[in-house]
Amino acid sequence: MKKPRRRGAGALQRPQKPRALKAGSRLAVFAPASPADATRAQAGCEELQRLGFAVESLPSHTQEGYFAGSAKVRSEEFVRLMKNKRVDGVVAMRGGYGSNYLLEADSRIPVGEAKCMIGFSDLTTLQIFLWQRYRWVTFYGPMVAAGFDAGPSANAGYDKESFLRSMQADGGSWPVKLGGETIVSGKAEGTLLGGCMTLVETTIGTPWELETRGAILILEDRGMKPWQVDRALMHLKQAGKFDRIRGIVLGDFPECEPPMPGSPTVRDVCTRILGTLGVPVVFGAPVGHTQRPMLTVPLGVKARLSAKGEGVLEVLESAVVP
Repeated sequence: MKKPRRRGAGALQRPQKPRALKAGSRLAVFAPASPADATRAQAGCEELQRLGFAVESLPSHTQEGYFAGSAKVRSEEFVRLMKNKRVDGVVAMRGGYGSNYLLEADSRIPVGEAKCMIGFSDLTTLQIFLWQRYRWVTFYGPMVAAGFDAGPSANAGYDKESFLRSMQADGGSWPVKLGGETIVSGKAEGTLLGGCMTLVETTIGTPWELETRGAILILEDRGMKPWQVDRALMHLKQAGKFDRIRGIVLGDFPECEPPMPGSPTVRDVCTRILGTLGVPVVFGAPVGHTQRPMLTVPLGVKARLSAKGEGVLEVLESAVVP
């Protein structure tokens, strides 16, 4: 079987940073994956409006099974919003499953000026694609019906400070307290990349397989047994994804309890597999799937990881341009 050709044109480009969001910026909500509860979606839009943004009308697709709409409708929506110059940024409705279908006809995705794209979970697929192909800086953070709906500083809500700071273009560095625990201490600098671990793993073998050399790699997920986390990490390791990385930030892996008392935990698995790589590792940060207020982390920018105590991630450059 012929191996997919990796079109790594993005590797020759500088990161493409979107324009900063500010009061009055126009955000569009898109649904690339699964449908969302209407009440939660409305609450999320109202929160974005409270932050000062103008929010376009919610998409009104006809649900198809576990998808928010047909692949054609979802793909056309994404392309339309990317081309719309009146839209300053796009925020995902929610994750679930289905973003990979948008890449079936990836040549239709425009390569114009980058704009803020915000989301996590299944959005990892699009974020990796946009980085590998076009070097777009994107934002791993809350979604309309998964974070913004619960509000700032709330359980299953979002961290307002890191969200707004990610969108500002003052050019300075800024720290993010990770609220985790150090597995391997140390300091390292690299490019922030990664996202939902399962989605990072499933890029392997595709033309947009994530190149991780020189990265501070973010890996998080939910609802996995420890042995399933073990399998995913070993696959990434054996595929060379931990070769020449600079550091690792792990989520807190909710709903991933061991099946029996006394059996290995996800933390045990991560310590055993990642603890020998010789890079700093922090476990338990509220990134992506978490019951704590979710941090927003820009992907594709330089950062410094200080693995000591709860861990601190210092973003070394602005993720946006004025």
